[in-house]
Amino acid sequence: MDINFVNLTAENLADEHLSCIIRSKKPHPGVEAKRLWLSDRLKEGHVFRKLNVKAPVFIEYAPLETAWVPINGDNYYYIYCLWVSGGYNGKGYGKMLMDYCLADAREKGKSGICMLGSTKQKSWLSDQSFAKKFGFEAVDATDYGYELLALSFDGTKPEFASNVKTPKIENKELTIYYDMQCPYICQKIGIIKQYCEEKNIPVSLIQVDTLQKAKELPCVFNNWGVFYKGNFETVNLIMDVSHLERILKK
Repeated sequence: MDINFVNLTAENLADEHLSCIIRSKKPHPGVEAKRLWLSDRLKEGHVFRKLNVKAPVFIEYAPLETAWVPINGDNYYYIYCLWVSGGYNGKGYGKMLMDYCLADAREKGKSGICMLGSTKQKSWLSDQSFAKKFGFEAVDATDYGYELLALSFDGTKPEFASNVKTPKIENKELTIYYDMQCPYICQKIGIIKQYCEEKNIPVSLIQVDTLQKAKELPCVFNNWGVFYKGNFETVNLIMDVSHLERILKK
């Protein structure tokens, strides 16, 4: 079987699809925003590796020091996403992608690899039971259900930043932190803005546009974080209007 994987580079970024959202005929604002975000991240050692098919079969990871997440640690990789969907499930592609990341980490002398998890698997997070088969284990946790999973090569462990442990903000209105790491962000922001305008609901949409802002966020974060009445609600990017309405009824 001919298995063709592609790594995004500065040279092919403009031409390759991004796996999450496949668009071939017309531009998609989220895809273009992601390309722009990636153009800077690739210079920092960010890796986006995909199967060369028009489907979500990919892994995306970065050096933890430059990963846009409030997690501290030395010499680790952080996995943003590992997805294999549809008819590509069960064919070993996930293992191939994880094996590539592990080999890359060892070749570069990394101390280990980490990723966001939870005490109960959530649909918007990569499959942690799959990761645990490779030796990942929980090394830190919050009081609100999220865990930091890590596979350590040398006994060291990363940890959530202290600002993650108390997920509260002063602003009491609906507040959403977001960045452009995921191509679905633009669409979601548009839906939220339209809904809040129609319902006359105050909302603060805060774009995380620097590494420092990402490291100082008041909650676990992959690319999305929702607060209401000053309290953390979710990092569920796939939340719809009905989910938002449930939050606003609290």
